[in-house]
Amino acid sequence: MAEERVQRRLAAILAIDIVGYSRLMEADEARTLARLKALRAEILHPKVAEYGGRIFKTTGDGTLVEFPSAVDAVNHALDVQMEMALRNADLPEQRRLMLRMGINLGDIIIEGDDIYGDGVNIAARLESLAEPGGICLSGAVHEHVRGKVNAAFGDLGEQTVKNIARPIRVWRVRPTGDTKSQISSGASLPLPVRPSIAVLAFQNMSGDPEQEYFADGIAEDIITGLSRFRWLDVIARNSSFTFKGRNVDVRTIGRELGVRYVLEGSVRKAGQQLRITAQLVEAATGSHLWAERYDGALADVFDLQDKITEGVVGAIEPSVRKAEIERARRKRTENLDAYDFYLRALPHAWANTTEEAGKALALLDRALKIDPTYAAAHSIAAFCISIRARGLSINFGGEEAVRHARAALATNTDDEVALVYAGFGLLVAAHDRDGALAAVSRAMEINPNSPTVLGRGALVYAMSGAHETAIDLAQRSIRLSPHDPMRYAMENAICIAQFHRGRYAEAAETAQRTIKYNPHFGIGYAMLAACCVKLGRMDDAKDAARRVVQLEPGFRIETGGYWGPPDQAKAIADALREAGLPE
Repeated sequence: MAEERVQRRLAAILAIDIVGYSRLMEADEARTLARLKALRAEILHPKVAEYGGRIFKTTGDGTLVEFPSAVDAVNHALDVQMEMALRNADLPEQRRLMLRMGINLGDIIIEGDDIYGDGVNIAARLESLAEPGGICLSGAVHEHVRGKVNAAFGDLGEQTVKNIARPIRVWRVRPTGDTKSQISSGASLPLPVRPSIAVLAFQNMSGDPEQEYFADGIAEDIITGLSRFRWLDVIARNSSFTFKGRNVDVRTIGRELGVRYVLEGSVRKAGQQLRITAQLVEAATGSHLWAERYDGALADVFDLQDKITEGVVGAIEPSVRKAEIERARRKRTENLDAYDFYLRALPHAWANTTEEAGKALALLDRALKIDPTYAAAHSIAAFCISIRARGLSINFGGEEAVRHARAALATNTDDEVALVYAGFGLLVAAHDRDGALAAVSRAMEINPNSPTVLGRGALVYAMSGAHETAIDLAQRSIRLSPHDPMRYAMENAICIAQFHRGRYAEAAETAQRTIKYNPHFGIGYAMLAACCVKLGRMDDAKDAARRVVQLEPGFRIETGGYWGPPDQAKAIADALREAGLPE
């Protein structure tokens, strides 16, 4: 008897999951069940039928739908998410019913009314990658629907997902303009958990149509540069450029694109000179966060374009981080998630004092209880434990710092900030120079224009003995972000490198700048004391040493890898002893 043939066909599979379903059920089981039934009866089931789909599996908080067309599957998903955004608009955050969606196009196995196979499994994995209110597509779906749906796409690159042997190319999709379910042109998209930004086409104010390419090129290069920041969601060009030539309020743009921040600018030509302006705006309020002007010769147009791109990208990182920290501070404590706790911890970590490090660690601990695999939180925890060790003992918390650093790296994160802080933790707590430099090098490959990466990387290089590289990285970081809250750390990296190069007078001046940017930074005073000893200014050295002890009563000369490799660190340690600091 012939073996029964397995029935297969090609289909688009949509996986839907309710965000935070268990939390909602725990808070109010009866109301959540009623809202879930209404969601299925009023939105999901009718719209599945409208777009020619078939629901083949339903769980407590999940739904799997089959569509004969990838275009229909994507249009259905966009329509449903827009409807959900409208229904959630007037609800408090903790009561919003939000969906994640994943869509895959693949070969499926039919067994009765059920469907199996990788086509289904990959859709489920894509759904888990989507942000709340978001939709993720496989590369196959993107190929079939681009140019056929009214949407903007963002390339998330290749992703490795559970139980799927090969990496999957993933795309994020958002609606643009009118959709079938968009009740009004002012409909809002839900904001993603991470900060998000749209770069608008720069306005050509030159009266010269030939400068249009230059204005567009600047915006496109900035979009590419910002896309390197893995913690920042960047809207694709084909979406943000839809506002080109239109006089639209920035708050409307923020709502329509679902972004917190908007970057806009202009290009003006006068004779052989060009003037470019750029400004970063908080979309919800319309308030300006940062602005800059760039002037250059038309003959150097491409060099000028590179300079502007580098400057804008570098300036946006600290500006957005500062705005995100303020946003987290304004949120009610009961509404905080892991990302909010992480943001609240950053100012305490950046203070770089033993007392503030303890405050940061308490917040990071709460973030990691919510998300134990949060790489950035692990890496900043390693940094803070290393800081706290200065005021206690070099062995205090060393193993814990290394555990956090290695936990961050074990996630195979592409977050450049997590990588560079994990590298710092490895160097200070474990004297793992090779591991630290590997993490920093990876961070710089991911994002060579991040002031955080350059500045913290400079310190790792300075403490590893690569002094000229440290000075170069720190100076680049300062140029990109001269008002950065971590400016003192960049100056400190230069100071350590100058000291080890025997440039004691320059190092003393740099130590003074370090203290200027952070008057509570004990290491800055310690470096000033060491420099003054080398310059024979013993009264100044002892004054600086007394200030160290005032700021950090438990300070000890042996503070891990802070002073550089063992053969070089001896010079600083000997100078600190002469200044009167304790062992």
